Formats: sequence, structure tokens, C-alpha cells
Amino acid sequence: MENKPKKCAFIALIGLPNSGKSTLLNHILGSKVSIVTHKPQTTRFRIMGISILQQTQLVFMDTPGIFEPTKRLDRAMVHSAWTTALDADEIVLLVDSQKPISNLLMNVIEKVGQAGKKVIVALNKIDLVKKEVLLELSQKLYATEMVEKVFMISALKGKGTEDLLSELSGLAPKGPWHFPEDQLSSLPERLMASEITREKLFLHLHQELPYALTVETETWEVFDNGNIKIKQTIYVERDSQRAIILGKKGTKIKQVGELARRELEHLLDKKIHLFLFVKVDKKWQDRPDHYRAMGLEYESQ
Repeated sequence: MENKPKKCAFIALIGLPNSGKSTLLNHILGSKVSIVTHKPQTTRFRIMGISILQQTQLVFMDTPGIFEPTKRLDRAMVHSAWTTALDADEIVLLVDSQKPISNLLMNVIEKVGQAGKKVIVALNKIDLVKKEVLLELSQKLYATEMVEKVFMISALKGKGTEDLLSELSGLAPKGPWHFPEDQLSSLPERLMASEITREKLFLHLHQELPYALTVETETWEVFDNGNIKIKQTIYVERDSQRAIILGKKGTKIKQVGELARRELEHLLDKKIHLFLFVKVDKKWQDRPDHYRAMGLEYESQ
């Protein structure tokens, strides 16, 4: 084993919203690096997770779901997904097997093909669909002639993921590893903390409000005893949204803060003092500094 050359590959996880990209990444790594909610468009920027399979380092890049963008933030998210995909060594397209193959999904496959790449499909959520439906979906995907292989998986339960990893490891080119052996993600801790709080807000707010907010970690203070004091600002667009996040007598934000604090303490193995503030900024989605904080391009087309 020691004499075998090292290999490394960058793999883009792409798909329509809620196809299971973040769930798959977290399962592969055995640790949470990408937030997951039941709402579409949860992931807003590329998140890298690093997995090692014998002598091969697989660098997975979770991307925002691909959809028809209407706003500046939407365009930046979709641009991030496509930039990541077309720069990757391999592309894994997550497909929700509970849904029929849409025109948008076909457009994604065609765009990958036009870029001279073949796509590996991970047909996800197979435990929720009858076998004959899975076979029919698989045949339709192969018929595009741009799909290299179809793997049937359950990202949530880990079913079929070993075969997918084995395939990706076999495709990886020889070359040095790009990250230390013990590194799981490239996500900075400050940004991870913002994402954890945003996840809790997504899970505890009604349908539309999550898309009108963002979370930024303003300060990160480490004390001599190892405790960490974190101050975060939640930006929303209207006073009414601020009131919803705060809740009656501050109960909602207190609940969200407690859940975020517990998860951060678990992930960082440190005592966390988390302070949340809500600020109304009607045009936060049009301010370049918010995009820089998320690693997105402000002028995306």
C-alpha cells in the first residue's frame, strides 16, 4: 500500500435544489460540514469536504442547487455552482428519484455535455421509490448519452455510497494531496458558525423568510481558558421580519441561539458564548460585502 502513488481528484456535487448534495457530503465525511434543511436553496456557496480512500484524496465540492435565477443572490449562487462544476475533475449529479426528469435537469445535463464533460449520476432517495421507477429513470438518464454511469443511493442512509466512492477513487489522477490528512473541510470556522445559525433559522421560520436573511460572524474572541465568544448579526430586509426572528419577548431568537450554541460546542469541543443581533438592511442582497463574506461573485450573470 505504501508504495502505491498518491492520487487526488476534485469532485463537484451538483443538482437541483433539495436533491441531497449536502446530505451526501456529510455522510461521506462522517461529520457535518454542510448545513441541511428541508427547504430548497439552503446551500449558498461552495463548501469543500475532504475524504481519503486508501491512497486517494477525494475533494468534494458541495454547491448551491441549480435553478432559474431571478435575483442577484440567485444568480451568484447558480454561477458558483457552475464555476465549481466546470473546473472539477469529475461531476456527480444528484437526482431526486422521487421526481420526474424535468426540463431544467435535462438542461443541466446538456450544459455539462457541451463543456466536454461526462456526468456521473447519483440517483438519490432510492429507499422511497419503487424499483421499476428507478430503472425507468436510469434508462432515461443513460439515453442522454452524456451520462457516464448511474449509481443508486440513499445519501441519508449511506446506501450505495461505497460503490460511488470506489468509482471516483478509480477515476482520480495520480498526484499529490492538496490538503493535510486530518483536514475535513476548507470552511473557515467563522463562516461555519454563521452557517450553523442560518440553518437553525431556516428550520424554525416560515417558508419565505429564510431567503430574506443572511448571518455574518462579526467577532470571534478566544479566551485564555479556550472559551470562545462569538457575536453574529442576522440581516433581514424589513422590520416585520426582524420581529418574527426575535419572537415574543425575544423567545424565538433565544431558542435559535441556544440550538446554534449547542451545535457549535459539539463541533468545536469548546465552551461557546454566542450573542445574536438582528439588523434591518433593506438592500443587503445588493451590497458587495455580503457576497464577499460568502465567497460569491457580486457581478455574476
